[in-house]
Amino acid sequence: MAVLEAVGLGLLSGAIGTIALTVAERAEMALTGRSASMVPGQVGAKLSGRDPDGEPELVERLNPIVHWAHGIALGAIRGLLDLAGLGALAATLVFYALVWGGDAGLYRALGIAPAPWRWKPSELATDLFGKGVLAIATSVAYILLDKAI
Repeated sequence: MAVLEAVGLGLLSGAIGTIALTVAERAEMALTGRSASMVPGQVGAKLSGRDPDGEPELVERLNPIVHWAHGIALGAIRGLLDLAGLGALAATLVFYALVWGGDAGLYRALGIAPAPWRWKPSELATDLFGKGVLAIATSVAYILLDKAI
């Protein structure tokens, strides 16, 4: 498989994974009463050189854009893992580690969140769950799309 094909399938898979993540988050929020995370919008604000604390409207506006763009873009990484020759399970596990570890590191580097070992257990569980849904759904979508073409 060519790099562009793997990346293209990955992007489509990332969109499917992001749909699954969004549905899972909505269900989890309905069950737990948790409000929507504004972390994607905070990341977007920080990366654009703005202060998320001083511009809540910007954070709210960027939140869905960054959520979707991030999830879709991560799918490209899943596609590249396929080219690395990893089996489906290994690629999914590596992808999960990259998604969760990369996000946790990014949040820490941008000053949005402390190191994960300082998170509340419920915050950690919610984040691990969401990233797991994204990683598994993106990987399953990638595998099925790859077999279909």
